[in-house]
Amino acid sequence: MKFKEYKYKINGTKFTVKVGELVDNNVQVEVNGTPYTVELDKEPARKTSVSQPVKSPKPAPRTESGEKIIATPTSASAGAHVVKAPLPGTIMSYSVKVGDMVNAGDTVCVLEAMKMENDIHSPSSGKVVRIIANVGDAVPQDGDILVIE
Repeated sequence: MKFKEYKYKINGTKFTVKVGELVDNNVQVEVNGTPYTVELDKEPARKTSVSQPVKSPKPAPRTESGEKIIATPTSASAGAHVVKAPLPGTIMSYSVKVGDMVNAGDTVCVLEAMKMENDIHSPSSGKVVRIIANVGDAVPQDGDILVIE
């Protein structure tokens, strides 16, 4: 199984976290050498009306204690640009919402990483069509944040 490795420091304690692939609603996670199997909650079926379908981001996977692990990755349609996290961190705030028009270089959100707030900029001009990671979500390096078309 292929793992991605991340290094975190929480309240002065260093953690090395290895996250495996999602298989049958389970993720293999290793924290400082201790392996865990994390079972993701299955979302209940949502009722949607024919005229107004509901499109909302999925919540981030959580450990048994309720802590967020990573933001759920997504795929984008052709011609869309996915804004990705340049480094692992936590989404602090958004300066855009779904439906907003942005220009290349505009700040779309703030990502806290290593006790620093980092402005995340739009790679292209377009319309924000989906926000993937919620405020407070931990995202890995190259994790999907939002989609611009």
